[in-house]
This record gives sequence, C-alpha cells and structure tokens, in this order.
Amino acid sequence: MMKILISGGGTGGHIFPALSIANEIRRRHPEAQILFVGAEGRMEMERVPAAGYDIKGLPVSGFDRRRPWRNVKVVWRLLKSMRMARHILAEFKPDIAIGVGGYASGPMLKAAQKKGIPTLIQEQNSYAGVTNKLLAEKARCICVAYEGMERFFPADRIVMTGNPVRRNLLECKATKQEARQAMGVDPDKRTILIIGGSLGARTVNNAMMAGLDKIASHNDVQVIWQSGKIYDAECRKALEASTANNVKQMAFVTNMDMAYRAADLVVSRAGASSISELQLLAKPAVLVPSPNVAEDHQTKNALALVNKNAAIMVRDAQAMEQMVDTMLATVADDQKLAALSDNVARMALHNAAETIVDQVETLIHHS
Repeated sequence: MMKILISGGGTGGHIFPALSIANEIRRRHPEAQILFVGAEGRMEMERVPAAGYDIKGLPVSGFDRRRPWRNVKVVWRLLKSMRMARHILAEFKPDIAIGVGGYASGPMLKAAQKKGIPTLIQEQNSYAGVTNKLLAEKARCICVAYEGMERFFPADRIVMTGNPVRRNLLECKATKQEARQAMGVDPDKRTILIIGGSLGARTVNNAMMAGLDKIASHNDVQVIWQSGKIYDAECRKALEASTANNVKQMAFVTNMDMAYRAADLVVSRAGASSISELQLLAKPAVLVPSPNVAEDHQTKNALALVNKNAAIMVRDAQAMEQMVDTMLATVADDQKLAALSDNVARMALHNAAETIVDQVETLIHHS
C-alpha cells in the first residue's frame, strides 16, 4: 500500500495545490494512505481535515526579520519541529514526502531527505522561496509553474507541471448570466470581481472604499467585492454610507466557480494559485501584488504575465490612485479584454495535479 506524506500550508495558495495532489492520488489509488503535516495554528489545520484527510501539526513558525530578538523562540520551535518530524517519519514510514511550501515543509522534508526518503517539491511561484532553494539540493523532483526556474534549481530535476487548481473551478458549466444570478447580481451588466485572498487585502479594500462613489457613477458596471473576514464590517459600513448600489460586498465567496464565471474582469493579488486560476479560466485581470511577501515574489509573478500582455499590474503603493480607474477603463474596453483573455489562456498549463502525481508514482517505483 502506497504511503504518501504531504507537507506545507499557511495560505490557500499552498493548501489548494496540496489538496488537489492528494485528491488525484486518492482517485488513482483509493487504498493509499495520505498524511498531511502542517504548522500549528495555521489555515491547513482546519482546511485539510474538512477535506477528509489526517493532519499532524508542527510548532514551526517564520523568522521575524524586523524583530530579531523574537527569533530565540522561533529557533526553539524549529528544533522541536525537527524532532517531531523524525518521529512522524518513524511512525508513518512514507514512500515519498511532498513539499508544497509553507513553514512545515522545511523541517519535514529535511528530515525525510536525511532518512533517504524520496522528496518532491512543488514550487508555485516564479521566484523560489528560501526553503525550497535549500531543499532542492537533495530533492528528486522539482515541479514548477514558470519558465526559467533553473536560476534557482538543478535543471535536470525540474519538471514543468503548472499549479494544481480546485477542480470545481474548471468544471463549472454555468453561463455568465446564470452565474451572475447565482451570485445575486444583475445578469446583464458587465461585472468586475474583486478578490483579496481568503483573508482579504488591506490596500485593495482601501482603494475600493475610496472609489465607491466613482463606481456608483458607472451604472452599466457592477462589482462583486470579496473583502475578507477581517475587513468585513469596515467595508460594509463604507458601502452603506456610499451611493453605490452596483456593488455587492461579502466577507468570503464560497462559490468561487460561479464568481469567476460571472466576471468579465478580475482584480486580484498576484499569488501563484490565483494566477494559475486566471490562466486556466482565461480571465482578464488587474493584478495588485502584495508587497508583504518573501522576496517580493508576487510582483515577479505579476510581471511574468504583464510581459506577455496577459494582465495589467497596479503596484500596491499606487492602488489608491489607480486601481479603480484602471479596472473601470479596462472592463469597458472589449478589445483589451479579448487580448488579455487570449494571452493569459496561452500561458495555462493544464492537468497539473495529474502530471505531478505521474512524477510521484515514478519516484516511488524507482526508489
């Protein structure tokens, strides 16, 4: 019986690909044992069990670059996590360890490599993170979604797979009109979807709040605005105080398949999962990269699209002045929308989860 360990998480951008890989393994090998290892207190500790998989948590956390004195505790947690990782391997005895990025994948894959267990890394971004660069030296396979990744990884172990996305997004059969009705908006108006990630995005929400009256004056357009839970009350209050009756705000969009299908234009952060979804769904987008991420990788992700005329980028620092004007001008321009849609679709890599699991099977059979 196949035993597979999947490690990582922290954000939806790491968890969704991990679950897509697990689901594909389960589809092919229903008897396979799959164990997730995440970081205590992070999103994966809820999302993974909800998807029907077992998960163990490590006390690992990220280094605090601004307050170095706090890192004593971080180092202690890392050492404890490495000890726990060795115990997990001794108990579970996996045939392979897969790392999808996030705090837990570092100690877990390092421990697996020391025991001679084959490891596979899935790097979602166009700019590799520090952990994955360190793990790559001994990884048997590195699955990537962007060209030019031999800058970071040994070229002979790189496989271009793309990023797995939630299957239900690709299987949505609704028309634009049906999707808009499902989202509770006008079926015939041009629609902009604003998504700041599962937790929301401060800058995107501030730009929206500042631009509500401007949006209200464009009566032929409507906006579906996912503000995130943290900013929900503040955004709802701003909307109620404005004249914009063409904006539907919500804390969280549960039916993302319908939301994407309803949209003519998407305004989003530039996380790797979001970009893969836009590519596979051929959605024109205005990207506002988050500056609060390691190595500024979201800007690099966005530029990979901008350089192929496959998206428009508004920098976080300019979002207050430019975001709402840019999205309103873009959604009204049929030619621009068509060009962005064509170009972003050309960048899509299909069947990523299947390709990654092909690699997993190959590594298990040859180890």
